[in-house]
Amino acid sequence: MEFGIFDHLDRSDLPLAQFYEDRLSLIEAYDRGGFYCYHLAEHHSTPLGMAPSPSVFLSAVAQRTRALRFGPLVYLLPFYHPLRLLEEICMLDQLSGGRLEFGVGRGISPIETRYYGLVREQTQEMYDEVFQILLAGLSQKSLTFEGKFYHYNGVPIELETIQKPHPPLWYGVHSPESAERAARRGFNIVILDGTDEVLPAGARYREVWDEIGKGKPDPKIGLCRFIVVADTDEEAIRLATHAYPLWYKNFMHLYTSQGMQPVLGARPTDYESAARDGRLVAGSPQTVAQKLGAQLEGSAFNYLIGQFAFGDLTLTECRRSVDLFVQGVMPALRGATVGAR
Repeated sequence: MEFGIFDHLDRSDLPLAQFYEDRLSLIEAYDRGGFYCYHLAEHHSTPLGMAPSPSVFLSAVAQRTRALRFGPLVYLLPFYHPLRLLEEICMLDQLSGGRLEFGVGRGISPIETRYYGLVREQTQEMYDEVFQILLAGLSQKSLTFEGKFYHYNGVPIELETIQKPHPPLWYGVHSPESAERAARRGFNIVILDGTDEVLPAGARYREVWDEIGKGKPDPKIGLCRFIVVADTDEEAIRLATHAYPLWYKNFMHLYTSQGMQPVLGARPTDYESAARDGRLVAGSPQTVAQKLGAQLEGSAFNYLIGQFAFGDLTLTECRRSVDLFVQGVMPALRGATVGAR
């Protein structure tokens, strides 16, 4: 079992400069704590995501860390000029000494898509073309491509990544069907849904990978959870009870403003409902280890991703949560029994 971090970088009431500095300080703690990777969401025109340009924030992460890997989860491919994104990927991998992890997607929010002047019905085709262009550009010195949306003829590629042929690929999945597609394309995956949804998706990914992945390195099958650890159950629940609804308000901001519901269904609105469906785990180190262990036991997951910073949790509270997780939860879960291959 390995451990990672997921971050929406959802807005608090801090001034933005202090908000960024506090988060970078916390990421340094992730680096010291032995986490594998810091995964950063991309959102636009919403308090849910204060890193609408993941590459800019991640370039700072590259300079403030030494071992921690990092990457977008995900770059919204239709939102980018392919050549510009190709160059940013190469720069980040070089600046970090080959620590970039490369997540891709087409974008979940139809509102953000519309704000960028994109037609949602076309974004799947645009995603497919941009992804093809990126893979080609990361392995060639000259790029030629003819598609419906993008056309290139002998464009010189001056930059390259340290990792060959490209940094590891990631995708967020929400169903057994999307998990199967991700396995067939060689993606590592992350699942953020409730317990009833994540178990079948993780199992399907493992089943398909075991059919087609012989001889390849084992993928990371990631389970993502909001996590709050404190010295007592009561203190952790108090913090989570206040912080989670503020994250939810940020999550719903654009949908509420447009009188819409989330594309992939509703999220829990409060601590009790989020804890009940397994998305949020709060308590002492012993309680958190027990609850997360119960979710992982016998599952296909081999990578646990914590969202430790959200809502109005302060830097001090997040650092304490991370320290307790590293000291008391990680050791208990490293030997968790996951589903047999």
